[in-house]
Amino acid sequence: MATPTLYEWIGGNETLEKLTRVFYEKVFKDDLLYAVFKNMPGDHSKHVAHFIGEVFGGPRLYTENDSGSHHKMIQHHIGKMLDEEKRKRWIALLLETVDEVGLPDDPEFRSALVGYLEWGSRLAVINSKETVNPIDTHEPMPKWGWGETGGPYIPK
Repeated sequence: MATPTLYEWIGGNETLEKLTRVFYEKVFKDDLLYAVFKNMPGDHSKHVAHFIGEVFGGPRLYTENDSGSHHKMIQHHIGKMLDEEKRKRWIALLLETVDEVGLPDDPEFRSALVGYLEWGSRLAVINSKETVNPIDTHEPMPKWGWGETGGPYIPK
C-alpha cells in the first residue's frame, strides 16, 4: 500500500477550500486578527487552500492556476509586523476550524499538520518584519509530508 500524500489524506481540494473558507470567516470576526486580514481579496481563502494543497503534495493549483509561488506567498507577509500573539491566535483558530470541519484526527496526520502550521506561521512572523523579500523569485514551493521516510503513516 502506497503512503498517501497529506493532500490525499486531508480529502483534497474541496476539503481544503472548505477549511480555509470557514477559517477566514472566523478571522474576519476576530478582534485581534481582523485588522491584519481586512483588506484581503475575496478569493484569499481559495488561494490559501491551493497553496496548502500544493505544499501537501496535491496538484499545482497555486502555482499554475493562481500564478503563485513561494516568493509571492512570502511577499504577502512582508511589512505586516506580525507578532507572537497574532500567530498563536491564528494557529488556535485554524486548529479549532480543523476540528469543526472534520479533518482527520489521527495523531500521525495531526502531528504533520501542526508541524507545518508551526513552521509556516513562525516564518510568516519573521518575514513580516522584513522590508524586502528574503527569498529568490525562483525558490521552489515547500513540500510537507509524513516525514523523511514516508512514516509515521499507519494505514487504518
